[in-house]
Amino acid sequence: MQFIGKILGFFIGYKFLGGFFGGMLGLIIGHWADKKLYELGTVSSSIFGKALTRQSIFIQTTFAVLGHISKSKGRVTEDDIQLARGLMNQMKLDAQNQQLAQQAFTLGKDSNFPLRQVIKEFREACGQRRDLLRFFVEVQIQAALQDGTIDINEQKILFTIAESLGMSRFQFEQMLAMIAAAQRFRSGQYQYEQYSSQQDGNYQGRQSGYQQSYNKGPTLEDAYSVLGVNANSDQTTVKRAYRKLMNEHHPDKLVAKGLPPEMMEVAKEKAQQIQAAYDLICKAKGWK
Repeated sequence: MQFIGKILGFFIGYKFLGGFFGGMLGLIIGHWADKKLYELGTVSSSIFGKALTRQSIFIQTTFAVLGHISKSKGRVTEDDIQLARGLMNQMKLDAQNQQLAQQAFTLGKDSNFPLRQVIKEFREACGQRRDLLRFFVEVQIQAALQDGTIDINEQKILFTIAESLGMSRFQFEQMLAMIAAAQRFRSGQYQYEQYSSQQDGNYQGRQSGYQQSYNKGPTLEDAYSVLGVNANSDQTTVKRAYRKLMNEHHPDKLVAKGLPPEMMEVAKEKAQQIQAAYDLICKAKGWK
């Protein structure tokens, strides 16, 4: 119900501040009120408790699902635990939130963990904001890909999450491909820049050298996958895809919609991967 303030604001402004323009002013004020009420409001979870902030339920759901995915492979390994700790460190969680994250991770490992119920409550807590929900799925896929592969059980859980958050199989598969490609930009992008800047001649020569020297790094095909386009996409299509993804992953906008400030660094890293992919395509195509 994040529109009541807008409706009331418009009618109050229309009646008491002078017609249409007064109504528009009231609409703006009502929008601000809706936003503040959303930010200050609390939500409940059958798993994590009542009167939680949206940021808190985001953090706890994230780590509970990480625990559930880790357990799906049969047992939770030391690598899984280190991955969770690494994410806590990246988020710079304070002692209290670290404890909540650890408890949530343990809850997720339970064989009776009610995944669909948890995701349903999470979706409601996020106000069904598409950007937030998409970001959540991306975090889970990125974590599952840390060891380089996603086994069948992990994929089933990830698709259950995506489906519960309103994504189709096609959208899920596309996201999976995009994130797998984006992972290669985490370590390889700077190497590509460093190497190609030392080369003379046309791009084809630089690309060939890059593939031979850094065959585990990002490729032009990866860059297309990150943006969800292909080699035949024209400049307008690529730029539109790039701008759309950058808008969806803008850290400040995500935080305003309910993303915990602690996850800003995760969002920034994703935005950097998108930027790196776009830059690589522009360089290959000779676009300014």
